[in-house]
Parts: sequence; structure tokens; C-alpha cells
Amino acid sequence: MWRSKKFIIVAVVAAVLLVASVGGIALAQTGTASAGTGKTLLARVATILGIDQQKVEDAFSQAQREMREEALDNYLKGLVASGKITQEQADQYKKWSQSRPDLTQYRQQLKDWQQTRPGIPPALKEWQEARPDIPGAFGFGPRGGFRGGFGFPGRW
Repeated sequence: MWRSKKFIIVAVVAAVLLVASVGGIALAQTGTASAGTGKTLLARVATILGIDQQKVEDAFSQAQREMREEALDNYLKGLVASGKITQEQADQYKKWSQSRPDLTQYRQQLKDWQQTRPGIPPALKEWQEARPDIPGAFGFGPRGGFRGGFGFPGRW
């Protein structure tokens, strides 16, 4: 009885792995075909609308900024409403958040440096290039420490 259950479990796991690998191969093939066109999403939107790509990128950046500010406001309001911080502390945090320097130029320098490092496998470089907006995509957490790896969890 146990052997038949074991056989069924092994068969189901094998079927799931087979379906997942075939699906992964299909997704990988469609991803490389669309990446070969060389157009980004914003470039396509600009082409469809018939406007300058820079205007679309600027509008997208502005919308992101406004949504981030709105989310921060809602988060701080929730903290104040729950009594975890005072309104004065929320105002101080928002003022500090808005006064932070723009680090865009340094992010680009970090990306350039990361791509010139010889010890990184090509597959990892491709993965990083495909996901430029993921925080900590270069293996470092928000405070500069190594995130996970070597059998340690992400938070020590």
C-alpha cells in the first residue's frame, strides 16, 4: 500500500516538474524574441501615442514620484492614527525624506562598476540587466550589508 502511494507521489512530482520546465522554456523563448526588438515599454507607448519618448518618460517619473509621496503620506497617517508616532514626528520624517539628495548618478556608477567586475557569471549579469528596478539587485541590502547568501537569511 505504501509503495503505491509513494509511486503516485513521485509521478505527480515528476509531472509538475515537467510542466514547469516546459512552461519556463516557453516563457524564456518568448522573452528573448520580444527583447530583440530593442524597444522599451515607454518607447512603445510614445510611438503608439505619437509623442516624444522623453515626455512619456518624464510623465512616468512624475507619476511614480507622486504615487510614492501619496503612499508615504498614507503610511505616516496610519502610524499617527495608531499612536505609534506623533504628527510632529511624521512631519519631521516627511521633511527629512524630501531633503535627501538625488543619488541617481551614483546608482548609474554602481551599475557600471558592477558590469565591469570579471567574477560575475554572465547569467547573473543578464538577470540584473533585465530587472534594473529591483532594490538590492546587486546583492546588497538597503544598509549596504550583504543580503542573504552563504546560508544566512536576509536579516541577521
